[in-house]
Amino acid sequence: MIEERVEVFTVDRDGDRLDVYVTGNSDLSRARVQALVEEGRVRVDGHVAKKSDRLKAGQEIEVRVPPPEALDALPEDMPLDIPFEDSSILVVNKPAGMVTHPAPGHPTGTLINALLAHTDDLSGIGGKLRPGIVHRLDRYTSGLMVVAKTDRAHHALSEALQRREIKRLYVAASWGHLSESPLEVIAPIGRDPAERKRMAVVENGRYAVTRLRVVERWLGAELLRVALGTGRTHQIRVHLAHIGHPVVGDTLYGAGWERGIGGKAQQWAKTLSQKVERQFLHSWRLSFAHPVSGEVMRFERPLPDDLQTWAEWARNDSVT
Repeated sequence: MIEERVEVFTVDRDGDRLDVYVTGNSDLSRARVQALVEEGRVRVDGHVAKKSDRLKAGQEIEVRVPPPEALDALPEDMPLDIPFEDSSILVVNKPAGMVTHPAPGHPTGTLINALLAHTDDLSGIGGKLRPGIVHRLDRYTSGLMVVAKTDRAHHALSEALQRREIKRLYVAASWGHLSESPLEVIAPIGRDPAERKRMAVVENGRYAVTRLRVVERWLGAELLRVALGTGRTHQIRVHLAHIGHPVVGDTLYGAGWERGIGGKAQQWAKTLSQKVERQFLHSWRLSFAHPVSGEVMRFERPLPDDLQTWAEWARNDSVT
């Protein structure tokens, strides 16, 4: 039986509204937080709270998130690249364009639909909305994910993720040139107050760390190796945009950025922007301890054909 999720926060400063503080320190939207408050599922120092309550440092907030409502996702027979599978877990190389789990606007054609056709071991694991999902990739990000097939595996992997013991390395192309390499970006991420569908670096956001290293320097962009120190929504894309080097092809956080590139790189950047048809971001390496055996496992998948083609053009048409 799937139980409700309980999150507890200790307030670190005075003055924030309750709903604003919880939104900035959780993966919940402000509307979702406000609904939970109205349902009496949020308490401050043991007392039922109001969304407009002003907080004081040292107070304890308890948020009780009920299990997800049932969603009858249907199995769909779609090809999957699965580097590894046993009775507890599977590792899948998600293609770009595939949504991880059903959501409004994407009820079918998702990774969950494909996994349900591949195996019947996922029912209820991690909740019916996201059965088996331990971590996710954005729709247009390709690469490796681990999926749990048992409650025991899901619980163990989720805890390992919280302890930052699941290592995820990415390849990304970003506009412009970093001021230094390696570079560590430490900046809190939360919902963009001006546009709730976006994330942003905000003062009351959740702690986030991204580590960047230049692999190739191109004329008006760079190929990067990226390591996650935390796992916030859109983290790599938000952090790179925040420091002025958005992911090439990222229409949400970097649309039109290449138009600011001048000099001999101007036409090069325009051409690359026209060639790249999705965000240049790929999860190429995944490592973790097996949730049952404890064996350290590592998987790699090279750049898919589309990213490889664009990288070769950028490399060959750059002057270094």
